Amino acid sequence: MRVLVVTDAWRPQINGVVRSLEHMADQAPSFGVEMTFLTPERFRSFPMPTYPEIRLSLTRPDTVERMIAEATPDHVHIATEGPLGLTARLACRRQGRVFTTSYHTRFPEYLSARLPVPEEWSYRALRWFHREARVMMVSTPSLERELSARGFRNIVRWTRGVDTTLFRPRHERVVDFPGPIFLYVGRIAVEKNLEAFLSLDLPGTKVVVGDGPARQELERQHVGVRFLGSLAGEDLARVYSSADVFVFPSLTDTFGIVLLEALASGLPIAGFPVTGPVDVINSSGCGVVDEDLRKAALAALDVPRDLCRAYGETFTWRESARQFFSNIQAAHTGA
Repeated sequence: MRVLVVTDAWRPQINGVVRSLEHMADQAPSFGVEMTFLTPERFRSFPMPTYPEIRLSLTRPDTVERMIAEATPDHVHIATEGPLGLTARLACRRQGRVFTTSYHTRFPEYLSARLPVPEEWSYRALRWFHREARVMMVSTPSLERELSARGFRNIVRWTRGVDTTLFRPRHERVVDFPGPIFLYVGRIAVEKNLEAFLSLDLPGTKVVVGDGPARQELERQHVGVRFLGSLAGEDLARVYSSADVFVFPSLTDTFGIVLLEALASGLPIAGFPVTGPVDVINSSGCGVVDEDLRKAALAALDVPRDLCRAYGETFTWRESARQFFSNIQAAHTGA
């Protein structure tokens, strides 16, 4: 089966959308799938205002329609709701192609955090975007319930995975700061609610890995916090294993692959009781969610690290890919 994935999010971005799609491509051959991509790399683009890592492609519907036809896919999956996603949706409608979509990002909340745009306006636009898809894939049960209540239909599940060989407990501690070490990994931007973590009165050291538009201001305000910048691969994995608790302050993420990376590294999670932490932690006992984030962070210190590692090992990219390609196959055949 030939699957063409259309995505506005692509390298050099480092985010959950890109990483998930890369892992699907790695797994595709073992499921008998030839997977190709239509990304901003093939178009002139400009940086998205307030989010310059995202490049918005400059193209025309007939151009994208021609590119899709030339790719001769059996199925088209539209991963994002940006310019490429919109033009691909139109092309599939014109060509009478069945297509699927996925819901990765809470754009209504992200947009309203930056501009005076009511969330319901954005949700209305997203309902329109996804309503013609045979199925819309979401990552968690709580997100499925929330979007169903907002009028979205044809929702199916597509979970995420983690590389448990790279992200694992290690004996060495490369982060040599006073403990306990409370760690955050992710984009440093207003929608991540990072101030809720950095302002906590906690013992030891707060460590932040990542970059983004809010870094300079937060670094100036919180002089005791250690900002390590963007890390990847072994460098990132060693920092995870050197920490004591992973703190996830976001109120808007739809999942959070970093949660799985932390668990696989033996780190308990502290977060708010929202989509993402509540779905990942579930009844595992591998973290604490509470409206009081300080209380959650301190309580998470008592969670056994070996319990977190064992639970993290249950999330695999192969199972994620099985769900993804099964959803596509069922949508394509009308099963």
